[in-house]
Amino acid sequence: MERILPSKIKYNTVSLFSGIGGFDLGFTYAGFNIVWANDLEKYACMTYRENVSRNIVCGDIRIEKENIPQHDVIMGGFPCQPFSTLGKLKGFDDEERGTLFFEIKDIIKKHKTKVVVLENVKNIMNHDNGNTFRRIIHDLESIGYVCFSHIFNSADYGIPQRRNRCYIVAFLGEYFNTPDFIFPPKRELKITTQDLLDEDVEEKYFLTKKIIGTILGKGTKNYIVEPTIDLPISKTLTATMAKMHRASQDNYVTDQKNYERHCGDDRVNIRKLTPNECRKLQGFPSDWRQVVSDCQAYKQFGNAVTVNVSYALAESLMAYIEANKKSNW
Repeated sequence: MERILPSKIKYNTVSLFSGIGGFDLGFTYAGFNIVWANDLEKYACMTYRENVSRNIVCGDIRIEKENIPQHDVIMGGFPCQPFSTLGKLKGFDDEERGTLFFEIKDIIKKHKTKVVVLENVKNIMNHDNGNTFRRIIHDLESIGYVCFSHIFNSADYGIPQRRNRCYIVAFLGEYFNTPDFIFPPKRELKITTQDLLDEDVEEKYFLTKKIIGTILGKGTKNYIVEPTIDLPISKTLTATMAKMHRASQDNYVTDQKNYERHCGDDRVNIRKLTPNECRKLQGFPSDWRQVVSDCQAYKQFGNAVTVNVSYALAESLMAYIEANKKSNW
């Protein structure tokens, strides 16, 4: 989606684990004022500074949290690897990444943050037989928050990508009347992946004859899955797209026009998505500047929050705050 200039800007907002700013753009479009952002990855910070705001601190949140200013709203897609089915599922036992939720808890408790918005993989709700999710909700409720959760699919908000993510919205009870928070309704999907493909694509994105058999293979041993290409709704973009997984996991398209235009005899007419196509499949604007390598760009878009989803959520959140905040705000 293209950038949106809000009519009003209010409610100081802190962005944690900001990545390249998918959360931040959506909330900015809806009128939230991002006053402080943070991420550990230097390349993500480079992209954020170039395309979102210079106002991002690159460093470990466990150290930088002491520098967080007072704020009304905090948001963050805390690291998902410990809870993802694609990872080792160590959850809170992952001492490096799995315990970062507790850093968020410390921050919001210290600042009495009025609104908390968290994002993670869908599987966080099922991890450890649901105990992980119950622990998160219990910990938020124990310090005064009223919590609501929802699974968003990017394909339900105008983006042809099957990407399911869990969102938690929590309101500090002393500042709100807390009727049920109504998550934004689904929106009709009017475009396909094919509508977003680049017009001119270089040879380097096309598969070689040497690798095509592996990419279109069904797998081996206990992992046998039919390969699929040219899907109208793309599979979930992943942070490891640069490694080119099998077509049962990553997205590949047939592109005869660019194959004939650019490719030699060692290539076939099937290619992976370009970083620019991944940008479109995550809802980032057309004036986006890639200031990192293709490998880093794939990682960044694979880790990002879909902008269309964050904007839809932020609009509903803004309306809820305006309607339900108490006079002691």
